[in-house]
Amino acid sequence: MKTVQISLNSIDKVKSFVNDISKFSNDFDLVSGRYVIDAKSIMGIFSLDLSKPIDLSIHAGEDIDQILELLKPYII
Repeated sequence: MKTVQISLNSIDKVKSFVNDISKFSNDFDLVSGRYVIDAKSIMGIFSLDLSKPIDLSIHAGEDIDQILELLKPYII
């Protein structure tokens, strides 16, 4: 598992983020304070405070480099 901080401060960024990570079968969790939600859920993401950076937990083994490359536009 790897954790990175991301910023999803616009509706378009949220849509493209969900589209990007949905290409992988791995599990992704967003952690904001005491809330943990499935990162592939647009409705879940909009329930978070998007004005602050959010921790993204990536549950992956061999795909981690490919996933991090795809997530570069969102990583702080």
